[in-house]
Amino acid sequence: MQNTAVLLLQMGGPDSLEAVRPFLLNLFSDREIIKTGPAWLQPFIAKMIVRRRTPTVVEKYREIGGKSPIRELTEAQAAALEQQLGLPCFPAMRYWHPFTAESLLKLRRAGVNKLVALSLYPHYSRATSGSSFNDLDRQLVAAGNGMQLVRIAHFYDHPLYIAALAEKIAAGLASFPDRSAVQLLFSAHSLPQSFIDDGDPYLDHIQATVRLVMEQFGGIKHHLAFQSRAGPVKWLEPSTDDKLKELAAQGCKQLLVVPLSFVSDHIETLHEIDIEYAEAAHTLGISSFRRIASLNDSPTFIACLAELVRGALKNS
Repeated sequence: MQNTAVLLLQMGGPDSLEAVRPFLLNLFSDREIIKTGPAWLQPFIAKMIVRRRTPTVVEKYREIGGKSPIRELTEAQAAALEQQLGLPCFPAMRYWHPFTAESLLKLRRAGVNKLVALSLYPHYSRATSGSSFNDLDRQLVAAGNGMQLVRIAHFYDHPLYIAALAEKIAAGLASFPDRSAVQLLFSAHSLPQSFIDDGDPYLDHIQATVRLVMEQFGGIKHHLAFQSRAGPVKWLEPSTDDKLKELAAQGCKQLLVVPLSFVSDHIETLHEIDIEYAEAAHTLGISSFRRIASLNDSPTFIACLAELVRGALKNS
């Protein structure tokens, strides 16, 4: 009889200010997400980048409580999903604890021989879900483990994911005195344009999510932009910074930001949007700038994950 478990694949984040530097080093050393120079030179370039960026990033984490909340939030998602499925569920992080190898060790000790690997990136990209699955494959090979592996690579168009987002947007709109005056700004994590040119489906997935969500919000103006660029290459456009300037110049006064490609609060919602973009928006004259609540362990979102796992197991 098969002993089945679920692994939630996520990026991870530093759990202390001291962890910021090694977390960034793991991130910038990964050629599947960031290529800097030839492969043999990347470790040295990564160290230089991290040395320069660490003091600034440490201050950002200090401003949001001294660490990323993503481990606790992913553990809460795992606990809620485990309650629905009756199967053990574990987080597996790409760049900080609990690393994939650490979670696999727990699974082996528990005698698991069938594993559902569920990427918590709704929109597939080889830089995110792809990198996480490749890491999982490497760790399984290294462990010599004969587990049957079932993959769930994306859920950008799942009805319950769309419903979970719509719930948060509806609640966000209700917080404004005049809903009809509010515009929506979908802000997705950016990606180098070269990824899309090479056939990465990420942009198509993002656009599909926006279209499906907006089917429920007729009459509300909406926009799509991309945040969190890093490095000199060409990134997806428009950037969220530029879109804020454009909207302000057009007279937008009330804006509700909808983070996409993030299912948990972390530095890109808590600092980049809530602090950096909020300050920029107010300076530009956008008087009411708000963000929807993140999905985190929303019951509708957890129901989405449960349905994904059940469907994958049924078809495996």
